Amino acid sequence: MTRPHQTYTLPKEALTLKQKVGQLFMPAVFINDTEEEVRKMEKLIREHHVGSICFFHSRASAATNFEGKKKVVHNEKSYDRLLELITRYQKSASVPLLIAIDAEWGLAMRIENTPQYPYAITLGALPNNNDLIYKVGKAIGDDCKLAGVHWNLAPVVDINNNPENPVIGYRSFGDDKKSVLEKAKAFINGMATSGTLNSIKHFPGHGDTATDSHLGLPVIDKSMEELLENELYPFQKLIEHGVDSIMVGHLLLPQLDANNPATTSTKIISDILRKQLGFDGVVISDALNMHAVSKMYPEKGKLESAAFDAGMDVLCFSEHVEEGIVEILTNAPEKRIQESFDRLWALKRKVFSENHDPKQPPIDISSALNLRIAEQSITELYGDPSAVKKLKTSHFLNVSVGSGRKNNFSEKISLHFDSKMVDLNAAADSSEDTAVLSIFPPAVKPKNKFGLDEKTLANIYKLVAEKNTLIYLFGNPYVLDILKLKPSSNVVVVYQDFPAFQDVAFEHFMDNVEAKGSLPIQLKTFRP
Repeated sequence: MTRPHQTYTLPKEALTLKQKVGQLFMPAVFINDTEEEVRKMEKLIREHHVGSICFFHSRASAATNFEGKKKVVHNEKSYDRLLELITRYQKSASVPLLIAIDAEWGLAMRIENTPQYPYAITLGALPNNNDLIYKVGKAIGDDCKLAGVHWNLAPVVDINNNPENPVIGYRSFGDDKKSVLEKAKAFINGMATSGTLNSIKHFPGHGDTATDSHLGLPVIDKSMEELLENELYPFQKLIEHGVDSIMVGHLLLPQLDANNPATTSTKIISDILRKQLGFDGVVISDALNMHAVSKMYPEKGKLESAAFDAGMDVLCFSEHVEEGIVEILTNAPEKRIQESFDRLWALKRKVFSENHDPKQPPIDISSALNLRIAEQSITELYGDPSAVKKLKTSHFLNVSVGSGRKNNFSEKISLHFDSKMVDLNAAADSSEDTAVLSIFPPAVKPKNKFGLDEKTLANIYKLVAEKNTLIYLFGNPYVLDILKLKPSSNVVVVYQDFPAFQDVAFEHFMDNVEAKGSLPIQLKTFRP
C-alpha cells in the first residue's frame, strides 16, 4: 500500500469567501464505508472545499452508535484502508486537507492492527515519570505522521473528579489538576516532536458529570471561581504553554450561560476562552452529531451556524456541510469568517510548509514502551498486607474472570505453582480459604457494570466475603467500586490487559517487581 506522504502544497491564489467557509468544516469519514459513501464524500470535499476530515472506524462505532445496538465489523485491513482513503480524499481536495483522528491511546483507538499504548488513566498512575508519557506522545505522533494523519484530537485534559463519569473516566490522567497538567504537557511535547498537531479537550471540563454527552446534555453547575480553581486549571496553563487547538465539549454550565451549551455559547467560547484565558488558536467543536446538541437544532445547518456564531472555528462531525455553509455565509460577517479562516490556515501552513518525510519507527517500540510503563504503573491497594504474605505461602485457588482475552497471568501461575485454573462458579463453592482472582472486565466503560453480569458479580462478592482473596485487576480501576470490597481487601491494579502488563503482573506476584504506581483517582467506595 502506497503511503499518503504529505507532499501537498497550499495554493497561492486567494480563496473566495465561500471556499473559506468550506475550509472550516470537518466532516466524519469512516474506514468501513461503502464505495458509494466514499464517492459521496469525495464529491462533498470537491464541491464544498472542505478543509479537514476526521477518521472513525465505522458508522456503527464512535459517536454515531448512541444506543450501542449496531454491530461493529472487525476489519483486519483497516490500516491499509486508512492509507487508501487518505490518498483518495486528498486527491479530491482543491486545498490540501488536514487529516484528523482521535488517537488518545494510539491509532488503535480507531484502526485495527496498529500500535496501542496505555490509556491516560494508566499513564496517570506513573510516579513522576513524565519521560515515559513524552515517549508515548511522540510514538503516537510518529504513527499518525507515518499514516498521513496530521491532527491528533488529544489529549484529554479533563479532571475526572466524578467516579460515575460514563464517558471520560479511563481517558483522563486522573483527578488531581496539577498531575493532569504535567502529564498532558509531557504528552503534547512528545507529539510536537513528531510534528503532529494536538487538541486538548473537552473545554471547559467534562470530568465532573455522570451524563454521557453522546446521549444527553451534561450539566456542570459551578461558578467561574470554582472552574478556575479546578476544571479550567489545565486549560489555562496549557494555553500559556502553547497548544494547537482546543476542543469544546457539549456541556451546559448554567452559572455561566443558562441558555446555551458551551458548543453554542458566546459567553463561554468568545468571552471566557478567547478574551479571559487569551486563547487565539483554533477552537474545534466536539462531534456535532452527538445528541447533547444535535437534537436542539432539527433544521439542517442551524447548529453549525450557531456554533460558529459563538466563536467556533472548526465544525467537527458536521452532518450538514452544505446547509451549514449557506447559513454561515448568510448570517456571519466577512470579518468573522476571515478570523476563523486565518486560524485554520495557520495550522495548514504549519503542517504543509514543514519537511514531511516520516520515518518508519522500530517495529517493537510499542511493546518495549508498554513494558516499561507496566513496570512503573502497577499499583498495590493493600488493606491487609499480612494476608497477602499468608496467601503466597499457602495453597490457593487460581481463579480467572475473563473477557475472551488470553490470560497469560493465570496460566503462568498455574504452571509455576501447579495450580489449575478454576472458574468463578467452582471457586465460590470451594472449601479452600485463599484465592488469587484475576479480573479482565469485558468493557472499559462503566455502562452495564463494565460488562460484568449479575451472576459473575454475585460470585465475586461471595469470594471476597468468604475467602482471603488477592485481586489482580486488568482494567479500569473504577471497577473496584462495584465489587463490594472490604477495607481489608487486597488489590493489585494492573490497568491494561496487554501481554506486557500481564507479564509484569506475574513478576509482581512472584515478588520480582516492586509496585511503584499510585492510583490517580479517588474511588467512591473502596478505600483500603
